[in-house]
Amino acid sequence: MYKKVLLLHQLFFPTMKPLLVFGALLISISSAQLLLVVCASQDFDYFYFVQQWPGSYCDTKRSCCYPKSGKPAEDFSIHGLWPQYNDGSYPSNCDYHASFDPSAISDLKSRMEREWPTLACPSGDGDKFWSHEWEKHGTCSASYLDQHGYFEAALNLKERANLLKALQNAGIEPDGRFYSLESIKEAIREGTGYTPGIECNVDKSGESQIFQVFMCADTSASKFIDCPSLLRRRCSSKIKFPQFLRGSEDLMSE
Repeated sequence: MYKKVLLLHQLFFPTMKPLLVFGALLISISSAQLLLVVCASQDFDYFYFVQQWPGSYCDTKRSCCYPKSGKPAEDFSIHGLWPQYNDGSYPSNCDYHASFDPSAISDLKSRMEREWPTLACPSGDGDKFWSHEWEKHGTCSASYLDQHGYFEAALNLKERANLLKALQNAGIEPDGRFYSLESIKEAIREGTGYTPGIECNVDKSGESQIFQVFMCADTSASKFIDCPSLLRRRCSSKIKFPQFLRGSEDLMSE
């Protein structure tokens, strides 16, 4: 290869030292390989569809803040729709040029403010949260879904799952009581037909509580599937299901 570099050097770079030419070519090849990896990252195997219980988001030492616009539902809310690989890894930030465009989802905004709100402090209007989700995760599904399709698919999956109803049908209510982790999983499995992954966090007293529910969808995000793999997050055998009331003291305005 070095002989070929010398020939290229003599033909095109007569005033440049051969070793510099060799190094420049290696950098170009490496950059091209990196570009191929980034482009290939848009292929993925399935989605994680992640919902969170807002009562558990708020019932922590950091608390939470009411969004500047819209009224969050007293229900599970969407965290994200995340492309995944079967080996447990995932692509991210697949197209830095595909910026979030609020006008592309203007017809979905009222649904998103209710079903996909931000409760982070200081208060926001949702655009920062949605922009993060689209640019980190949504851009990696662009071969299947454009921006509008991505957010609409997530909203439709939430409606189809109806987690709170599935739990309530099994007598599991957001009443601050403790329920067995297995009974929560079984209730969701019975209600949706699919086994979920459960992530817990801890409340202000250090008690384990249901925080996020992971389900899996196909690459078009049109239907749920059995999860090829589920995140293993530590939960106690009994976990709290805290209340979420929009006017509660944990939900501040800033």
